Amino acid sequence: MARTKKKPAARKSRPARAKRARKAAPARRVVVLVATRKGAWLFEGNPARKTWRANGPHFLGHIVNHLVLDPRDGRTLLAAAKTGHLGPTVFRSTDMGRTWKEAARPPAFPKVPEGEKGRVVDHTFWLTPGHASEPNRWYAGTSPQGFFRSDDGGVTWEPASGVNDDPRYRIWMGTVQDGTPDGPKMHSIIVDPRNPAHIYMGMSGGGVHESHDAGRTFAPLVKGLEVVEGFDAANIAVHDPHCVRLCPSNPDRLYQQNHCGIYRIDRPSDEWVRIGKRMPKRIGDIGFPMVVHPRDDQTVWVFPMDGQTVWPRTSPEGKPCAYVTRDGGKSWQRLDSGLPADQAWWTVKRQAMTRDAQDPVGLYFGTTSGDLWMSRDEGKRWANVARNLPEIYAVETAELR
Repeated sequence: MARTKKKPAARKSRPARAKRARKAAPARRVVVLVATRKGAWLFEGNPARKTWRANGPHFLGHIVNHLVLDPRDGRTLLAAAKTGHLGPTVFRSTDMGRTWKEAARPPAFPKVPEGEKGRVVDHTFWLTPGHASEPNRWYAGTSPQGFFRSDDGGVTWEPASGVNDDPRYRIWMGTVQDGTPDGPKMHSIIVDPRNPAHIYMGMSGGGVHESHDAGRTFAPLVKGLEVVEGFDAANIAVHDPHCVRLCPSNPDRLYQQNHCGIYRIDRPSDEWVRIGKRMPKRIGDIGFPMVVHPRDDQTVWVFPMDGQTVWPRTSPEGKPCAYVTRDGGKSWQRLDSGLPADQAWWTVKRQAMTRDAQDPVGLYFGTTSGDLWMSRDEGKRWANVARNLPEIYAVETAELR
C-alpha cells in the first residue's frame, strides 16, 4: 500500500495509424492534483512513486471543480472554485500553492439590459492551458455552457466564442433542467498540439464540437454517436459526451466516453465508431472518465459505471474496476487487483482519472467516497494513496522539473 505522509506544424489530413512513440523521458517527480467538494490537495510523490506527502487542504470548504498546473512554465496553478461568499471564481498560484490570488475578472457572461433575463455562471468546470506557442493563454468551460479565454495567465477572462450566444447552440445547450444532475457544463476543451487554432470541446448536453479558428466558431462532430432510446440522434441537444481525449502520440485519433458507449474517431473521418461493444455485457460501456496512453494510441483506460436504466451511478455490482484496451478497442481487459472485491458502491467522475508520462505509466483516480488510488504499472495493481477526503471531483498530474 502506498504511504501518505502528512510556428506550429500544419495539421496533416491522413488516416490515423496505430503507433507507439519513443520511450518516456527520464523520470521526474510526480504531483497529483486533487480537486474535491470541500477543497483541494496536492500529493507529492517520491521518484519511485511509492510514498506520497499530502499538501493541503487548500480552499477548505470551497467547491473546487478543477486544479491544473501549467505545463508550459511548470509553476502556475489555476483552481476553478466556487465559494460561499465570492461565488464562482478562479484562483491562481505561481509558487505551487503556497500563496493564491483570485482572478481580477473570472469567467462571466455579459450583463443584459435591465428587465431582461441573462445567463449567470454557476461554476467554472474545466480549465485547459493554451498551446505551447501561446504561453499566457488559458481556456475555461463553465456551467451553464460557456467558452472563455484568458490571455494573461488566468488573471482576467473574456467570452471567447460565438457559441455562448449563438441561437442554435443555446438550443443545443438546453436548460438547467436538461443537463447533468449538478448542472449542464462545457468540458473536454482540447487544443491540437500541432495547431493552436484547432480546438475540440464537449457539452453535456449538446454534443462534441470542433473549431478551426481558436474557438470563435464551432461545428458539431456527432456523426455515429448513439443517443438514449426514444430520442432522435439528429437532435444535437440530446447528445451527452462525458469525456473526450486526444492521443498525444497521434493527434488525429480521439477517444470518447459517452452517455451511450465508448467511441473512437480517426481524422479526417467525421464519424465516431463505437468500440465499447466488446466490453463484457454484464459490465457495459457506460462511464465517465477516459485516459489515453501518452505514447501509444492503441491503449486506453476507462472506469465503468453501472449503466442500468435507473442510472444508480455506482460501480457495477459494487465491484469497482478499470478496463484497458491495448488494440484500439478490439478487446478489453479487467484491471481490479488491489481494489475492493465487493460492497464498494462508489464511482469515478469524468475529470477524476488521469495518468502521468512515466515508463511504465502511472494511473490515478479519485472516488465519490473520497479515496485516491494509483497504479505504478499501468493498472496491473492498484494501491491506496489517501482515504476519507471529500468527494473527489477532479484528478490531474504534473511532473516537476
